[in-house]
Amino acid sequence: MKKILLLAASAALILSAVSCDNSKKKKADGKPVYTVVENPQVDLSAFPVDDEGYIVLFDGTSLNGWRGYGKEAVPSRWTIDDGALKFSGTGSGEAQTGEGGDIIFAHKFKNFELKLEWKVSKGGNSGIFYLAREVETPNEDGTVKYEPIYISSPEYQVLDNANHPDAKLGKDGNRQSASLYDMIPAVPQNQKPYGEWNQASIMVYKGTVVHNQNDTNVLEYHLWTPKWTEMLQASKFSQEAWPLAYELLNNCGGDEHEGYIGFQDHGDDVWFRNIRIKILD
Repeated sequence: MKKILLLAASAALILSAVSCDNSKKKKADGKPVYTVVENPQVDLSAFPVDDEGYIVLFDGTSLNGWRGYGKEAVPSRWTIDDGALKFSGTGSGEAQTGEGGDIIFAHKFKNFELKLEWKVSKGGNSGIFYLAREVETPNEDGTVKYEPIYISSPEYQVLDNANHPDAKLGKDGNRQSASLYDMIPAVPQNQKPYGEWNQASIMVYKGTVVHNQNDTNVLEYHLWTPKWTEMLQASKFSQEAWPLAYELLNNCGGDEHEGYIGFQDHGDDVWFRNIRIKILD
């Protein structure tokens, strides 16, 4: 049994002791192909609830509850900037010091509505992840490494459509803002220009997922269905192109159908604020 990660101490974090998931995908020789790691979760009762019944995950003043994906603490390039959670990237051409990496809120959610606002710098690229799990795979030397967060998580695309080349890739605009990345385009495409705040919401309820951008529902799909498997197979996460991602995403959230909320370090400046969530079950 490997040693679990411990979160950095914080008065707002009340941790429950857990260990690695006992169910591991194994190769023919009995060695694990991957392990889903179960790390301590924060106690949601330590976080305020607003007048609409949403739990405030980020109030603009504290990073309590947040940490790096596969890490103990918040990477140093994630900071609080004028009430927003900011990632300082390298897109400006200026050298950046400090640690990067994706960030998660350290509690798993199952049925929920997530609301927030985001903006990017010119040509910026990022993403909002949900139902994410922390996945380790072995190296040949016997050590292990964390796979990227998007290997197990659907992604709500965050992008400057007008200036980032990814907006013209994929199919039918399925890599543009608020799209289910590389699978379903956001229609209508109502993104605001870089430097302006966009409203985003993601609703997940018993497999039904809805992306909303600037008060408009732009796509809906259904997890854990034959159609979901078909969409994966037609994407960059197909069984032939990326078998591990295909397997994990086909059963995203695992048997409990739950996982982390996360934000992406894609190397560009991005800001998130007013991050709150309502539990639907």
